[in-house]
Amino acid sequence: MNFIESSSNTSETPVKLFVQDVGQGKPVVFIAGWPLSSEMWEYQFNVLPKHFIRCIGYDRRGFGKSDKPWDGYDYDTLASDLNAVLEELDLYDVTLVGFSMGGGEVVRYLSQFGDKRIARVALISSVVPFMLKTDNNPDGLPKEMFDGFVESAEDDRPKFLAEFAKSFYGNSFLNSNVSDEILIWHNALALQASGRATSRCIRSFSETDFRADLAEIKIPVLIIHGDADKTVPIEVSGQKTSELLPEAQYIVYEGAPHGLFITEKERLNQDLINFIGGIVHEDSDLNDDDEDNFASSVGNL
Repeated sequence: MNFIESSSNTSETPVKLFVQDVGQGKPVVFIAGWPLSSEMWEYQFNVLPKHFIRCIGYDRRGFGKSDKPWDGYDYDTLASDLNAVLEELDLYDVTLVGFSMGGGEVVRYLSQFGDKRIARVALISSVVPFMLKTDNNPDGLPKEMFDGFVESAEDDRPKFLAEFAKSFYGNSFLNSNVSDEILIWHNALALQASGRATSRCIRSFSETDFRADLAEIKIPVLIIHGDADKTVPIEVSGQKTSELLPEAQYIVYEGAPHGLFITEKERLNQDLINFIGGIVHEDSDLNDDDEDNFASSVGNL
């Protein structure tokens, strides 16, 4: 397993972050959503390397195979972790892809560290610009709702996460967008996190205002959001982000829930390939040897 150490002012002890690095070509760094790890990107990592796209994912501190410290779940520290990954791998001309909570890391990184390493960013079902209802953000979601999430997570985390997963993918009594087995897989990934990280990150993604961060972005942006997202409603997030970034490419997935990296995986993969500039397999000059070379570079997730 590959780990990168990240140091921050929250602790003298570096935090080890688990990193996946798959394929060759244009580098893309994927930042996972809460409460999952980089393994959530399985169906992207299985496809994009075939299009000369190098897929890099890391487990956020407190989640997956990364270290699980007590503190450091604020976005300034999380952006520093992303910077550590980019610096250690010496990446340039990068596409950052942030899902849900991961969208916050993307925009906070750009406001703190600039875009010298970054070519473009994609915000998928993202929590930006600001989730919380306040006097100057009246369309946000009530703090009492997030307080309830924290209380439930700290009281019975497995039960809370299992119930949360159903709406994450738009499952209901009369409608199953994903199989029971996908929900089991989702919950297994979520339970790898520490309880502390699970609850502290609820506070971070719900209470952090990214509107000033968005104003610093000067590179191409792709916004993708499902209009049936009950976890991060499009009216609070994707729509407002598109208004703050009028030059961004904004794609609405009609009828799609929050977890569209699973429910809309084929469409999402193609939209990412188009945005990144990957070579479309059907139109490329790849021969069998080329395909074998790329397959050998993928390895196991």
